[in-house]
Amino acid sequence: MEFKELIHKRRSVRRFSPTTPSREVLLDIVRDALTAPSSRNTHSTRFMIVDDRTTLDKMAEMRDYGSGFMTDATAAIVVMGDTTKTDLWRENCAISATMLQLAIVDHGLASCWVHVGGRPRLKEQPEGEQAEEYLRTFLDIPAECEVECVIALGYSDYEPKPLPEWDAESSIVWHTRE
Repeated sequence: MEFKELIHKRRSVRRFSPTTPSREVLLDIVRDALTAPSSRNTHSTRFMIVDDRTTLDKMAEMRDYGSGFMTDATAAIVVMGDTTKTDLWRENCAISATMLQLAIVDHGLASCWVHVGGRPRLKEQPEGEQAEEYLRTFLDIPAECEVECVIALGYSDYEPKPLPEWDAESSIVWHTRE
């Protein structure tokens, strides 16, 4: 798939068919994402692949908003940063997660980012239990890592509409040479 097609095809999909991607496909996707650049080449991003239905259903409860759709996902990839390697682990995770989502599209699947880092389980209790604390109760997250996000994925059960038109030029600022 050509790059421009790949980036235009990537959409946030929250409805998935029951068809489960093979472990080989999931591993290939993660290997692709591991090629992402990182600050000072620290390679601080870690991935955890989850393809167990019971665990995915528990993960869907990490927040009372924005994660419930994971009950339809057939897999998820937890994107973590090793905080002992660099203070820029969040940025590295974001770059890696983006590469991960593009690799998912390239393999014919769809995905949606679920933010974890700094997000509460309950929207009305922002100082209460955090999504990451909840995940740590049943996922083997290394002590030196923090979770940035979870990428829920699977085969889409529909064809997403194209992105709506918008004034992309309004997001560009030129500093021109004289």
